[in-house]
Amino acid sequence: MVAEALERIERADPVLCAFTEVWAEEALRRAGEVDTLVEAGPSRSSGPFGGEGPGARAWLPLAGVPVAVKGQHGLRAAVPLLAAGGVAVGATAVPGPGTAWQTWGLGARGRTVNPWRADRTPGGSSAGAAVAVAAGLVPLATGSDGAGSVRIPAAWCGVVGLKATNGLLPSRDRTGLAAPGVLGRTAADAAAWWRAVSPPTTADDARPSLPRTAVWSPDLGFAGPDPEPVALARAAVDRLVDAGVVRLVRPPAPPLLLDPAPAWLALRDPGSAPAALAEAHLVRAENNRRLARLFAGAELLLTPTAPTAPHGHEGPGDVYSTALTWAFNVSGHPALSLPAGFGTDGCPAGLHLVAPHGREALLLTVAGAAERLSS
Repeated sequence: MVAEALERIERADPVLCAFTEVWAEEALRRAGEVDTLVEAGPSRSSGPFGGEGPGARAWLPLAGVPVAVKGQHGLRAAVPLLAAGGVAVGATAVPGPGTAWQTWGLGARGRTVNPWRADRTPGGSSAGAAVAVAAGLVPLATGSDGAGSVRIPAAWCGVVGLKATNGLLPSRDRTGLAAPGVLGRTAADAAAWWRAVSPPTTADDARPSLPRTAVWSPDLGFAGPDPEPVALARAAVDRLVDAGVVRLVRPPAPPLLLDPAPAWLALRDPGSAPAALAEAHLVRAENNRRLARLFAGAELLLTPTAPTAPHGHEGPGDVYSTALTWAFNVSGHPALSLPAGFGTDGCPAGLHLVAPHGREALLLTVAGAAERLSS
């Protein structure tokens, strides 16, 4: 698998610019080590991934799977995947200096392009990760999500993107706004990542009981999304309802949140004034209260992932791509972007699923059921 992935990267990356570095020699060496472990069998399996165990296939569930890691410093976050037998093949593109709102990627050969339309951005900051997965270069790529940096490129590239509950997994972000995440071609791929990285005490929500109760909101009460991404996301919701995957319910109060933008900016800026930080904490507390009330009566909140279609490389318009995602970096809820069809520009759009804290498995269960509808 690793050799084939490296060949695909060599052919496609000069155009896509999804990678900043490709570790071909090291990846092939590691793949060979994993093959040796698997061939050794249950009684003889030992090596760099944790010593002797009940058998390589049991404790190396990702044996030989090629994985791309976000940015030059992404190997630390990928340690659980490597311990499960995954093989890191390279570092993916992230925005270069001066790229506002993290919506670009800059690979070793130039700017990262959307695989569906080269004149459009793939989103960011996990730009190269989304492109590498969408183009079939690798099945899994790690990401990090501080304002939508996994979910937005997942939506704009037509793949699955999961942000974990903030604070549940290790993160280098001092503000607590960013959480690790993954981009995968399928919900099953993302679920494999989750099983590899999730704490043993994480509740198992992967039971098949359907439908799941859900609340739909096109704008969270403050955003100004364009009509087309709203229509595509709502059509995806209707398909889930018709198939019995979700059941829409009416909440006690409409899902109206306070705009989190000023709070996010204040929490992110180490130089924020005390008054701005105090106001940010008030906004966070009020939105947490409103979300707790919503999730007391429903298991999921559904929105469009991004408020616009992918913009060009000249830059975004007046509406931030983060408008519908960064509220859940402030609140810490897990969230997932699921492909929701294509706009008139030929680019994908996403359906955004948000769940209560710690219920990543619920998101993956619903995403898997949604995928089976289109297969």
